[in-house]
Amino acid sequence: MKVISYNINGIRAVLKKDFLTWLEATDPDVLCLQEVKALEQQFDQLPFRALGYEFYLFPAQKKGYSGVAILTKEKPKRIVLGCGIEKYDAEGRVIRCDFKDYSVMSVYMPSGASKPERQVFKLEWLDFFQSYMNQLKKELPKLLICGDFNLCHRPIDIHNPYGLDGYPGFTEEERQWMSAFLDNGFVDLFRAYNSAPHQYSWWSYRSGARQKNLGWRIDYILGSQGIENTLKRAAHLDRAIHSDHCPVMVEIA
Repeated sequence: MKVISYNINGIRAVLKKDFLTWLEATDPDVLCLQEVKALEQQFDQLPFRALGYEFYLFPAQKKGYSGVAILTKEKPKRIVLGCGIEKYDAEGRVIRCDFKDYSVMSVYMPSGASKPERQVFKLEWLDFFQSYMNQLKKELPKLLICGDFNLCHRPIDIHNPYGLDGYPGFTEEERQWMSAFLDNGFVDLFRAYNSAPHQYSWWSYRSGARQKNLGWRIDYILGSQGIENTLKRAAHLDRAIHSDHCPVMVEIA
């Protein structure tokens, strides 16, 4: 099974950048999207269905903002929109598909970079998400959490760990949260497969950051403990340039 997670920064924008050709060539079984930034009536889903995908969307209430989706070739037995908390669901943060043998979640975690109040909101979200997952992992023993976490876990995951230490997305509190989250039952599947430095998934549009590889690794696919034993491959698909992020991918047996 091939699973890809991709913050596309607007589905209407990427559809103008040959996204469908990339999707057909890459051929994932499940594609998790973040920052869809559109309501269902604002783009045509028929081309995705022509490629064999069911398309499930959970948009934000605010137009042109946030929103998550899952595209899948296998019809899920259950689709869960949101997490049940209104202030988070209004922002279109979480969608999950449960299949016979596994579950896949697409999540877009808040960014705290725009203003201090949003960093407070983000830290509240992180506390909630840990509690939410503590319950879910009891119900769903084989779960993949795919998405943009808007945080770097370790110094190896950011191009300038000393200069950016303490910046939202790379605070000690966020790094400690990620370590605790992983210790509490999940595995960073990319790092289970690849320990090399300079592996990023997001680059600023400013100052040629992508060309210079001055990036952040903020996009993850986390698996329930044990899934790493079935891992065949994990990679960043950094040749895909539809967004300021690149897709991240795992293949599991």
